[in-house]
Amino acid sequence: MISVEDALDTVLRVAQRLEPVTVPLHEALGKVLAQDIRAPDPLPPYPASVKDGYAVVAADGPGEYPVITESRAGNDGFGVTVTPGTVAYVTTGGLVPDGADAVIQVEDTEKIKDDSIETKRVRTLVKTSPGTNIRPVGFDIEKDAVVLRSGGHIGASEVGLLATVGVTMVQVHRTPTIGVLSTGDELVEPTVQDLGRGQIRDSNRAMLLAALIQQNCKIIDLGIARDDEEELERIMDNAFSGGVDIILTSGGVSMGDCDFVKPLLEKRGKVYFNKVCMKPGKPLTFAEISPTTSDNVKDNKVLAFGLPGNPVSCLVCFHLFVVPAIRCLSGWTNPNLLRVSARIEQPIKTDPVRPEFHRAVVKWRRSDELGIPGFVAESTGRQMSSRLLSMKSANALLELPASGSVIPAGTSVSAIIISDLIGTPANENPLPEDKVFPTRGIACRETIGGESQDPVFRVGILTVSDTVASGSGPDRSGPRAVSVVNSSSEKLGGAKVVAAAVVPDDRSKIKDVLQRWSDVEKMDLILTLGGTGFTPRDVTPEATKELLEKETPGLLHVMMQESLKVTQYAMLSRAAAGIRGSTLIINMPGNPNAVAECMEVLLPALKHGLKQIKGDKREKHPGHVPHAQAAPVDTWEQSYQKASLSNKEPGS
Repeated sequence: MISVEDALDTVLRVAQRLEPVTVPLHEALGKVLAQDIRAPDPLPPYPASVKDGYAVVAADGPGEYPVITESRAGNDGFGVTVTPGTVAYVTTGGLVPDGADAVIQVEDTEKIKDDSIETKRVRTLVKTSPGTNIRPVGFDIEKDAVVLRSGGHIGASEVGLLATVGVTMVQVHRTPTIGVLSTGDELVEPTVQDLGRGQIRDSNRAMLLAALIQQNCKIIDLGIARDDEEELERIMDNAFSGGVDIILTSGGVSMGDCDFVKPLLEKRGKVYFNKVCMKPGKPLTFAEISPTTSDNVKDNKVLAFGLPGNPVSCLVCFHLFVVPAIRCLSGWTNPNLLRVSARIEQPIKTDPVRPEFHRAVVKWRRSDELGIPGFVAESTGRQMSSRLLSMKSANALLELPASGSVIPAGTSVSAIIISDLIGTPANENPLPEDKVFPTRGIACRETIGGESQDPVFRVGILTVSDTVASGSGPDRSGPRAVSVVNSSSEKLGGAKVVAAAVVPDDRSKIKDVLQRWSDVEKMDLILTLGGTGFTPRDVTPEATKELLEKETPGLLHVMMQESLKVTQYAMLSRAAAGIRGSTLIINMPGNPNAVAECMEVLLPALKHGLKQIKGDKREKHPGHVPHAQAAPVDTWEQSYQKASLSNKEPGS
């Protein structure tokens, strides 16, 4: 009997992505790209106004000016030149006429009403600078830029992006064709009204067909096969010749004398396993079939899953093994199901021998009795493998160890998400403004090269902002930092964000989170965002320095260098960075773009630094040059001079 982990690794190792196909844009939704998509032209293709207002020559300053044209979205302003002392009306997205170098929003202007003047005139009320409220050519997308990469999923926004760059036919990985077969003399179609003695309606086939529709697969309904070896073989041969990539059977895989599925799979291909140590779902068979054509030529391989006959066991095995296989064939780079950490609401007794996948309803609760937000899990009741009611409304499978003990209510367990998560109404259980909002335990298990890996380095993201903590504004920096870290996981040696939180600009609250994450939860890297400036409420560096055991000024130095290339105001940062125990803590700016810029410049050294903190001094960067051979250069001075020159106004 094989473990669940080994069984899944085997399935993903055997499953190979299918060949690419070209489909029209309207059929691409839900599929995986098999090509990089480049922009054939820039977006916008012309200087476009950001707001409704007036295109002006910035040097003119406030005053009264004639309106020489109106440029609405389209080409109204083409061929018109704005000269000093004139303006042009423009709408959002409209072409900014030649000669104009700024747009003043309509709210900062006044129309001049004078019937004696034929030409429209307007009074501008504010001084502006070149480039204000103008999206230059290529501001959103540069010509030849890669807008979508091979391996990415195509959702609604990706369809819109493909349309934007004029792609109407797109190369994607083919989704598998799947045949579904039920076996058993006792089965009849669901349309049968009056059941005979010993008969039951076939629920598994209807259930699997519906589940496959949710996976966007092409489906072949193979019907019901009697407990007859020849009939079963004939139906499966027809399925193989019909071009299926996966065949699913339910029933006929246990130890009875009429269970013919497993012997047939052994006869036609290679059976990798036929029992899995799990509850429910023990009698699961997985095989690889190599069908032959009428010319005795081997056709494409077919994956065969002999699912248990009990409805709950059948559906649990479908989610745990078939869905990842479908994703793998469809081109997903990470086919594993999402896992979250959820607190159970009732005590649950575990099986003493087999790990259990307990059906539950997982939902987000904004606040429990302790004021802590997070996912909670409610059991669906009795968990017998034949009791399909236990799957009703279930959106998760709780992974429970084989211990034979009772897990107390309130314990956090791993929950595999199999359907849509349930939220809490916005007006229910409001949180106090000073609470920390941790994203607890979002740990997706990834398979790389057939091996299951947990994050090598655990990262926490702490947003420090009175505005965000009070709910007065959104957190733009936190999600950006999470995205940057997770997308750079490989460069960081396998780092993943496992927690994110928001606290106000309060020294004690900042310290509490940093101390808990470093001392209790043993994070490897903590990034704080915001609170490093000169205002009285900017106290992130003070809170951080009180906890640091060693400072790391080099990290701050390179971040300052990078930020000075963008703005001279970067020199106002008072960020701190250093080590507490085995945790590296770095203060970063609160600007979302600055977060990405700072992470980019730190990436070459962070992986090495995190390994050193763990005691590994052996790794050297491939570009490392011994100090004795390095050429002396004052990079700080070079960067400052470059930033100073780039920020000078024209003519100064």
